[in-house]
Amino acid sequence: MNTQTSQSLFEQAKTVTPGGVNSPVRAFRAVGGSPLFIKSAKGPYIFDEDGNQYLELINSWGPMILGHAHEIVEKAVADAIQFGFSFGAPTRKEVEMAELIVSMVPSIEKVRMVNSGTEATMSAIRVARGFTGRDKIIKFEGCYHGHGDSFLIAAGSGAVTMGVPDSPGVTKGVANDTLVATFNDIASVESLVLANKNQIAALIIEPVVGNMGCVLAEPGFLQALRQLCTREGIVLIFDEVMTGFRLAKGGAQARFGVEPDMTTLGKIIGGGMPVGAYGGRREIMDCVSPLGSVYQAGTLSGNPIAMSAGLAVLHHLNSHPEVYTRLDQIGAKMVDGYRASMAKLGVNFTINHVGSMFTLFFTDQPVTNFEAAKGSDMVFFGRYFHAMLQQGVYLAPSQYESLFFSVALQDAHIDQVIAANENALRQIL
Repeated sequence: MNTQTSQSLFEQAKTVTPGGVNSPVRAFRAVGGSPLFIKSAKGPYIFDEDGNQYLELINSWGPMILGHAHEIVEKAVADAIQFGFSFGAPTRKEVEMAELIVSMVPSIEKVRMVNSGTEATMSAIRVARGFTGRDKIIKFEGCYHGHGDSFLIAAGSGAVTMGVPDSPGVTKGVANDTLVATFNDIASVESLVLANKNQIAALIIEPVVGNMGCVLAEPGFLQALRQLCTREGIVLIFDEVMTGFRLAKGGAQARFGVEPDMTTLGKIIGGGMPVGAYGGRREIMDCVSPLGSVYQAGTLSGNPIAMSAGLAVLHHLNSHPEVYTRLDQIGAKMVDGYRASMAKLGVNFTINHVGSMFTLFFTDQPVTNFEAAKGSDMVFFGRYFHAMLQQGVYLAPSQYESLFFSVALQDAHIDQVIAANENALRQIL
């Protein structure tokens, strides 16, 4: 496979961009080699600058639930561009988007548009602090909520210790207000709450984790968090940037029947454009400026082109519930095929999967939290990733990322991926 153009572009990029990329995982550091530079995409395929075609299972890290360059999104963007690109003023489409989100997501009564998932989570934390008058937050090890300072914190040495900065540039003062619990361990959360009584403003969690690979909450865990937060006056925030409108019309909270106080959204609501949002109970959202005193603003928030793309996708999902039936079928068929191949070849593996989210871990132990995920064979995953590329299948270049399926995958494509998986494993075993 010739990737000379991508390699040349990477060398060129490294002279003008940190690490040659604009987001770290793109650099292929976790799997080795040079990243592929993508030129175009359509349906279930992406095409690199050397003309290579790949079936891909990332879908821009989630938003392309209908597949790449879907015609309804293309038309919506083309129509919107005729009227201008950005106004910095209110538009009809912002209102339509807000009304649609409120109608689809069970817990959201009011919503504010922003430009990214990171903006959404940072803003939600600020609003929760303003609403409660408290400073501290709880997050979970292995959950990623964007690159806001409050979220780049690693666990301390004990269950009730303060966090320490996980990135240079994050101050110890910020770290002191961030408490880190263990995913799927309600006792670790209760210990933090007990040790910081009446000091915790918010608990933020991915209801299905996508950034230590796909990791599901065990039965009863989300419900226990809901009960604990209600009892202690803590704002429960579901980070549904990945799961929102992917696992169900109303997101993970609708699929699992647990309603948070606030929700952050992104990915799918932009249809591929940079969009985020945060919303929640009316009394909480009424704290946001200009109605309330918690300040948050953005010149490009509610951008009319992005709103048009997102509305096209959400209207389609809202009126075609069969999309979710099909996504569940795709996920089940993929899992069944993978399991058969792995068992036949005697490979140690664990598959975590829900709906159209999927991760293959190279470990024979259950993966229920970040510590368990770190037990996977990372070296073997790197070899597997490149072997799959040779088979024409593009995966996330990290063991710690979920894959995302789209309805552009037909049964023949699924069969192709399953065959590629078996061939790749035979190549490297």
